[in-house]
Amino acid sequence: MTVGNGPDEFPAETGDRMVSPLADADDRVIESTLRPKRLNEFVGQARVREQLSLVLAGALRRGKAPDHVLLSGPPGLGKTTIAMIIAAEMGAPLRITSGPAIERSGDLAAVLSTLGEGEVVFIDEIHRLARPAEEMLYLAMEDFRVDVVVGKGPGATAIPLDIAPFTLVGATTRAGLLPAPLRDRFGFTARLDFYQPDELEVIVRRSAALLGVALRDDGAQEIARRSRGTPRIVNRLLRRVRDYAEVRCDGVVTREVARAALALYEVDEQGLDRLDRAVLGALTTRFGGGPVGLSTLAVAVGEEAETVAVVAEPFLVRAGLMARTPRGRVATPAAWAHLGLPLPEAAAGLAAPGSLFE
Repeated sequence: MTVGNGPDEFPAETGDRMVSPLADADDRVIESTLRPKRLNEFVGQARVREQLSLVLAGALRRGKAPDHVLLSGPPGLGKTTIAMIIAAEMGAPLRITSGPAIERSGDLAAVLSTLGEGEVVFIDEIHRLARPAEEMLYLAMEDFRVDVVVGKGPGATAIPLDIAPFTLVGATTRAGLLPAPLRDRFGFTARLDFYQPDELEVIVRRSAALLGVALRDDGAQEIARRSRGTPRIVNRLLRRVRDYAEVRCDGVVTREVARAALALYEVDEQGLDRLDRAVLGALTTRFGGGPVGLSTLAVAVGEEAETVAVVAEPFLVRAGLMARTPRGRVATPAAWAHLGLPLPEAAAGLAAPGSLFE
């Protein structure tokens, strides 16, 4: 993953983050099992579901492929799942790839030229497409044609190749990086928002039923409220709590069991983990609440600057515990309260009119 020098050049928070080691192959299989297969099984994103259902129903009535779909939003909210649902609802095969995997226009041409009519192509992290592939995609999306260049230099010839009508589903965590010509070619765009705790409760109950986990209502509430508004995280926390309940308790996940398990995995009441608290601790106790530069803050917690910017910072900013200002990172009064530390007068002044937060 490549990063730039400025604070806004880092990618968005990665949804694969978890307080335990990265998911192994078994975990990935489980994640696939827990995905809803149809639109009526998808929990949350009510407005997006309603809009998308109209797009798909209209396409089915006309007997044509739906318009191209662009899904944006933070990781872990269901963009890949929605792409799979679109293919399932249309009864069409699904091709899955990613922007970084398509390095040359020929890579994209190889995918598009073998499509059958009505197939769905899902490109994750579409904002990271190579420029030549991106330009080829313009023509493919609009006219269902690609120009294959044969030869090199002055003797090179572009051969037009018709492709079957298809539906492109693009997913991005950084919609602002998409060039306007590409963004304008999508007939339907949707931004996925973070989930409410009650929606996450529904998701965790459904997942528990599929996994055969004995989950009490209070246990579901406890897991849901610590899951950062993200279904992927709620499912991973459920699996870790399940392990704790089966090994150290009677297998039933109650609020007390969930609290004990998540305390072991260092996930606190607000969903912060060890790295989050280390960043906030350094910002408040070592630097008096800031402002402090990203590189300095990263050195203080013994992590790479990219790790702090990509993994910890987005959630801390969203939770109102940290602010990014032109002068550097700053802890908000809520950060001091969360850590149980007294708020210094200098930090209290940050929330006053004319402060760094304005």
